[in-house]
Amino acid sequence: MDNSAIINYYNMKRILIILISLAAIQFGMQAQQPAKVPARPGVIIRVQPNGDTLHVYLRGDEHWHFTMTTDGWQVQENNKGKLCYARLKTKKVNGEKKLIAVPTCRTAHDADKRSKCEQRWLDKHGIQKMKED
Repeated sequence: MDNSAIINYYNMKRILIILISLAAIQFGMQAQQPAKVPARPGVIIRVQPNGDTLHVYLRGDEHWHFTMTTDGWQVQENNKGKLCYARLKTKKVNGEKKLIAVPTCRTAHDADKRSKCEQRWLDKHGIQKMKED
């Protein structure tokens, strides 16, 4: 073998090693990216600070999620750890007005423990998500 053939062999071997290494790095990076994970399926029983229980669903994924009652009303935890009904509020974000969900002062209850007054308030101010079958 002459010198040029030996040099070409080593160059090809080096290029092959680099390509295999790059492919392995790319495969490793794809394996580390988290896949979309759905929120926890099924009913979750939450205990309110006063001892009452509330049956809720957690919906969404790791980027966007919300909590709702079993009959579809959106709830949010307030700064005291209590699940309250959510309402829409206008907020300026980067100079644009956007509607965001915020917790109210109304403690959330299961549908069978809700008063008529509470239901009327929800019908007027609450955020209703899709109902579960």
